[in-house]
This record gives sequence, C-alpha cells and structure tokens, in this order.
Amino acid sequence: MKKIILSITIFFLINTQSFGHVEHYAKYNYLEYELFRNNNSIGYHKYDFKRDGDNLSILSEVSFKITKLGVDLYKYFAKSEENYEKGIFKSYFSKTKQNKKDKYVNIRLDTNIDKLIIDGSSYKGEANKDFIVGTWWNHEIIKKKAQISGISGRIIEQKVTFVGKEEIKIGDKIYKTLRFNFKSSDETLPDNKKLNTDIWYEENTYLWVRAAFEKTGYWEYRIKKVN
Repeated sequence: MKKIILSITIFFLINTQSFGHVEHYAKYNYLEYELFRNNNSIGYHKYDFKRDGDNLSILSEVSFKITKLGVDLYKYFAKSEENYEKGIFKSYFSKTKQNKKDKYVNIRLDTNIDKLIIDGSSYKGEANKDFIVGTWWNHEIIKKKAQISGISGRIIEQKVTFVGKEEIKIGDKIYKTLRFNFKSSDETLPDNKKLNTDIWYEENTYLWVRAAFEKTGYWEYRIKKVN
C-alpha cells in the first residue's frame, strides 16, 4: 500500500511541475556515461549541449566494443544531433555503425500537419508529435506512450512504471534517485525487439544517472562526468 501511495504521489508531482521541459537542463553543458557489460567497462556515451539564443542542440557520441581473447566480437559507433527551439523539439539525426551494418534515422517536426516525419532504416512515415526520441537524458520520456529509436526510427510503444526511490552509489558519490522501468506495451514482439530497461533519475535535478537492462549479458550506463 505504501508503494502504491508513493507511486501516485510521484505521478502527481511529475505531471504538475515543469518536469518535462528541456530548459530544466540549462545548467548542463556536458554529460558523459561509462558503458558496462557484465560489469566490464566497454565504452562511453557523451552528450554536448550547444546553445545559441533560443536554440538548443544536443550532440551525442557513443562508442563501445566487446572483445574476447583480444579479438573484437562486436563494435558499435554512433553520432546524433537533437535540436530544440524555445524548448520545442524540431529535429533529430543519427548515423550508426553496428559492426559492418549501417543504420540511420532523420526525424523532423512538420508544423503544417503537426506530426513528426521519420525517415529511418527501420521505419519511414509519420508519427504523433508527442512521441519522443529514445535518448535517456531527457526525463520527459517517462510521460510518453511511445519512444522512437534513435538508431533506426522504429516506434516503440511503452509502459512506464515507477519502481521506487533508491539511493545508488556511483564512484564516490551517492545519488538519491527515482527508478523507473520501461517495458514494451506489445507483448507479441520477439524478445530481441522488446524494451525492458530500468532508468534512474536524480530526485532533485532529474539528471539521468544510470540505466540497466539484460540482452545477451547485463548492460549498464553509469554517469561519469557532468559539467
């Protein structure tokens, strides 16, 4: 019962405060996360926040590789750009290299029809403008019915559950966090397409500090640097 009451309280706060505004991240210029697989460091994910008047661009770079006995079994590299004007989403572009496979997505807001236009390696077409690109830095994602893959443009309908408040330690720092689970709404999807990820946001700042999921191993994002 206490957990249910707490979940209702958190939901109320999320929907009555300015919780979803990208302006909330005005004090951040750079975020860096270390990637782990089975508790072994394998790479990084970096975000650069660039501002010009009312315009905000978030430049992202991800790089990791899985090796065994000195042999690279899997290599991944991606770059993206996410653009906002006066806090409103305008566009997103990314290119990804998964081993030898190329993936991409271009997303833009068409104000004439009030929809998102997606051109991706997995999906091409229109989407509800209220859907969000699945870049975990933006805590607004917890309120959305669907996220769009930042790799291929695939639309992923989601169910978000507030798990609870947790204190987690990363490096020498202890964070007071709100933990959420993101799961695919469509249970008929094959396992390799299903979303099932836990995300931790710092309680007072809504800074993304950790992510974890199982997929051919246990994966984690842990915050490493904030400017």
